[in-house]
Amino acid sequence: MRAVTVLGTGPLALIQDLGRPGHAHLGVPPSGALDQPSLRLANRLVGNPESAAGIEALLGGVSLRAETSCTVAVTGPQVDVTVCGRVVGSHAPVHLAAGDEVTVGTPETGLRCYIGISGGVDGPLELGSRSTDVLSGLGPDALQRWDVLLLGTPGLPVGADEVTPVRAGNDLVIPVVLGPRDDWFAEPGRQLAEGRWKVSPESNRVGSRLVGTALRRQAAFQDVELASEGLVTGAIQVRPNGLPVVFLADHPTTGGYPVIGVVAADSLPWLAQARPGVRIRFRPMG
Repeated sequence: MRAVTVLGTGPLALIQDLGRPGHAHLGVPPSGALDQPSLRLANRLVGNPESAAGIEALLGGVSLRAETSCTVAVTGPQVDVTVCGRVVGSHAPVHLAAGDEVTVGTPETGLRCYIGISGGVDGPLELGSRSTDVLSGLGPDALQRWDVLLLGTPGLPVGADEVTPVRAGNDLVIPVVLGPRDDWFAEPGRQLAEGRWKVSPESNRVGSRLVGTALRRQAAFQDVELASEGLVTGAIQVRPNGLPVVFLADHPTTGGYPVIGVVAADSLPWLAQARPGVRIRFRPMG
């Protein structure tokens, strides 16, 4: 049997692939890995298709025992990785013999590590994905100690054998496309460009909640309610207190607060790795 056994989970470990986009009409979020480039890289390093399911580990802490010969790779922020107590490092493929135990430490920066395992984590598909969606409840439960994860058929590694991790910074400048409800706000581009925020500890896979500058509505929209309308990943919704939340992969598909802008897709992985306290600025585009 090709499998690994979970010996430790850290604060939260979830099965994630590239998600189940295209089901917003059913009220289903896209879900999937928040830092998709890191999951794709982990899969390439162990010979999987980029879409294979792996493990998304919040602040690391995952330990696995191989029940078969397999290859693992840990990506995301730089993190200590050991096999049977021997340091092997992250961002490189590592072979495990049956019975070997691999442990992922806690990264010094960033939030989420990704563990790719040759063959990918197998299991039933729900709307075409094995991802855990914390909002809708689709997909497998969060990993628990002694869970046994079945693996698919292994392939051959592709690309670089070792990759230098990108260091998650304490200051992020995030490009934003204004709209669709930027007209509800006084000088929206200037407010976003001059505002200063930090990531709140209340952030999760649904959204990155920000604290700091309160965004001001136009006088004509002060007491106006907005009918629920569709939301996309990266939408910056402004709550009644003026504070923004940037929706991530498990976001609701509709919302009733105005969206002042949308974060550029290639910046979302940076937000996925932004710990509470990381400083955020927005750069309106166009």
